[in-house]
Amino acid sequence: MEKITIVGIDDEYPALELIKQYCNRISYVNLLDTFQKPEEALEYLQKHRVDLMITDINMPYLNGVELLQKLEYKPLCIFFTLETRYAVKAFELDVVHYLVKPVDFETFAKAVKKASDLLQFRQAIDKKKKEDFIMFKSNYVMHKVFLNDILWVEGLSEYIVLVTALKKYVILERMSNFVKNYESLDFIRIHKSFIVLRAHIQSFGTNSVQLTSGHSLPLGRTYKNALKGLSKKLID
Repeated sequence: MEKITIVGIDDEYPALELIKQYCNRISYVNLLDTFQKPEEALEYLQKHRVDLMITDINMPYLNGVELLQKLEYKPLCIFFTLETRYAVKAFELDVVHYLVKPVDFETFAKAVKKASDLLQFRQAIDKKKKEDFIMFKSNYVMHKVFLNDILWVEGLSEYIVLVTALKKYVILERMSNFVKNYESLDFIRIHKSFIVLRAHIQSFGTNSVQLTSGHSLPLGRTYKNALKGLSKKLID
């Protein structure tokens, strides 16, 4: 598991020492620094991106809520505090957890684990977005095309034509095989001869599907049920 980077912020020294002790007991935690003065923490966080900040709320000059709101980027946040009146505000700020002192190690560790899991999930989503492409051979050359660039795929007997805004690729492959190979990428069949990415459908009507690119494709009668889950307006 990749380590999650953390800073601790609390104007009370014993609370900071407790955060240090607890973090040192968690193998996947990298505690970068701790601060008793929130204004110093703000200066540090404006220069260094961290995954998670664990902060008190009621602190002089700058409270934990204000500190989080002043940051241009939003690290994950756990409030570690005696205060209970900020719980609603914490919810509005998408705070990972709200720990009310005193906090035992098991409760603290669960909150950090929740933050770590959320961070890994976000990173996996970002990675998937960056790597969403397909590789195929056309005219004896291997091509890489990103999913967002694919307008539609048209089947022509033993061949398919993969259409992008700039180019068409003729591929020796049956439509049924293409659908099977890339079913996890959310392609949807709208006609016996056409498939598109679900995310590229703008609207559909009785006999046609309108794409976000502005193109219109035929809609086969037997494929309408596959579109019923889409919240799209009728175009016919």
